[in-house]
Amino acid sequence: MSDAPVRSAEAGRAASPRANAVVAVLALAGITVSLMQTLVIPIVPELPVYLHASASNAAWAVTATLLAAAVATPVAGRLGDMFGKRRLLLVSLVLLVAGSVVCALSDTLVPMIVGRALQGLAAAVVPLGISIMRDELPPERLAGSTALMSASLGVGGALGLPAAAFIADHFDWHVLFWTSAVLGVVAFALVLTLVPESRVRTGGRFDLVGSLGMAVGLVSLLLAVSKGADWGWGSGTTLGLFALAVVVLLAWGLFELRTAQPLVDLRTTVRRQVLFTNLASIAFGFSMFAMSLVLPQLLQLPTQTGYGLGRSMMTVGLVMAPQGLVMMAMAPVSALITKSRGPKITLMIGAVIVAAGYGLNIVLMSEVWHLVLVSCVIGAGVGFAYGAMPALIMGAVPASETAAANSLNTLMRSIGTSVASAVAGVILAQMTVDLGGHALPSENGFKVVMAIGAGAAVLAFVLASFLPRHRPADVGPAPAAMEASTEAVA
Repeated sequence: MSDAPVRSAEAGRAASPRANAVVAVLALAGITVSLMQTLVIPIVPELPVYLHASASNAAWAVTATLLAAAVATPVAGRLGDMFGKRRLLLVSLVLLVAGSVVCALSDTLVPMIVGRALQGLAAAVVPLGISIMRDELPPERLAGSTALMSASLGVGGALGLPAAAFIADHFDWHVLFWTSAVLGVVAFALVLTLVPESRVRTGGRFDLVGSLGMAVGLVSLLLAVSKGADWGWGSGTTLGLFALAVVVLLAWGLFELRTAQPLVDLRTTVRRQVLFTNLASIAFGFSMFAMSLVLPQLLQLPTQTGYGLGRSMMTVGLVMAPQGLVMMAMAPVSALITKSRGPKITLMIGAVIVAAGYGLNIVLMSEVWHLVLVSCVIGAGVGFAYGAMPALIMGAVPASETAAANSLNTLMRSIGTSVASAVAGVILAQMTVDLGGHALPSENGFKVVMAIGAGAAVLAFVLASFLPRHRPADVGPAPAAMEASTEAVA
């Protein structure tokens, strides 16, 4: 075709050292966003004092980020496909910086909630970054690069915890958010300088009605899941939100099927490869977050319980940090397996490793090194799985829908983590022991949560078995004909 010379030139450009810089900058942006989510963890118990608010009200500083991220991720993905992924990536980083500055200047609850919501709006950075990689990198580089980008979520979270604990222990708590703001500015400058804008765009009109419907449905669902334990699972508020979510999301789905340019192409999402990848993502999100809830509590509970290790938050961070390094190390291994056997096999291997890690945790939980080992094993499995998911998604959707499809997959993982938090919270609140008049989660409660985490990983394995098996060559950049047509739209 007449476009061949253009493709050849672009492939040469992608193979140049600049491609390495693009991958490094996008991974840094992903780490920055995950750091933003982690930095607040060490100060959560102290937020009521810092913000002069009750504990239930201060919890909105965490909930606001979750809700904003759930709404923003698919919307930003669709806008990225329409108007430019790099442009939306830059907008997301601006929102991250703005939210961090608002939080850094806050001493009361309302500004903190506003700032945390703005930070949550930046959650689409990772799916947008993966989508940019598909447009800019040659096929042979794509599997490893997207695996690295996916791993950036775990890397930032794991490394951010000890750093945040150190800052919280030695400096004013506002420094946490100034740190986030500085990292956001650095990431913005590097993206602006080194990351090119893709010419693969859909154009068209934004589905405002669909985005509002999705926002109402998702916020209702996640609000009921995340606050149900506080409000009561049988309370009118919780049940009303669940009912509203069901009604709104069903109506939204019918509307999207009838819309010429929907926010989410539901016909694409029900393709076997996309559907089962997203379902497996929910299970993996659940499984991964179960560990994040159990290990820190085991480390911090007093030794008088007989199973708590009585360690500080700094120790928690240091125990969890190797997990992020393992996830990073597994990215190239995941890419090699994906290239040789296909992403389906990579995902299934990851599920087996995660399930084995939880099984190990049930019998090894009495020493610090036990928990380091468990977190590394589970981190290895998550590294495999998170590297395979973008390859599966991009192998099933056209290049013009990459950002929207990856963003929806990210949302599925978030839903899994939210459900894990709710389920684990209920179990640990019901299975308790009394220590000095205080009810603390029991050892058996932790083991039940770990068993459920293993079960979620097994469920992900079963779901992945329904995926079609293919070589990842299908994941490469859009063919020349697609590029030519999207350039015409742009």
